[in-house]
Amino acid sequence: MTHHSWTVWTFDDLAVGDEWETPRRTLTQAEIVLFAGLSGDFNPIHVDHHAAQRGPFGRPVAHGLLGLAIASGLFSQAPRVDTLAFLAILEWRFHQPLFPGDTIHGVSRVEALETSGGGRRGIVTWHRNVFNQDDRLVQEGRTQTLVRARPKSKPSRDTIVGDPTPQ
Repeated sequence: MTHHSWTVWTFDDLAVGDEWETPRRTLTQAEIVLFAGLSGDFNPIHVDHHAAQRGPFGRPVAHGLLGLAIASGLFSQAPRVDTLAFLAILEWRFHQPLFPGDTIHGVSRVEALETSGGGRRGIVTWHRNVFNQDDRLVQEGRTQTLVRARPKSKPSRDTIVGDPTPQ
C-alpha cells in the first residue's frame, strides 16, 4: 500500500504490520541548551564541554529525553494519524548517545490494534525505532496512542428490517 504524506489516517485505516519512515532532522547544540533550561537537567555531560571531554563519550551528548521528544514529533508526521491522546510508553531503550549535529529519523510499525469506545476510537500499539545518520539504532520502544475511528453512518429508514406495510 502506498502511504501519502498528506493522508490523515484513522484507526480503521491501520493494519498490524503497517510501517512508515519519518522525515530526517538534525539535532543542534542550541536545542540541547534549550532543553536543559526547559527540563532543569544541567548534567555536565550535556552542558559543560570541558567536563564532557573527560566523560565516557569525549564530548557533550544530547539528553536522551530530548531525542525521544524530537522523535515523537517526527513520528507524529509519519503516519499522520487522527490521534486523540498519547496513552503510554510501554518500554523505551536508549542504545546509543545522540550528539549535536546527529541527524535522526524513525521507523514506526503498527504492532497491535484494539477497538474501544464502542468502535468510535481504538488503541494503537506502536513499535518505534530511532536511527542516526549512519543508520545505527539509537533509541527504540513501544508506545500506545488513542486514535479516532471513522464515523459510522447511521442506518437509514430504507435499511430498517421488517415489513413497513400496515396489516
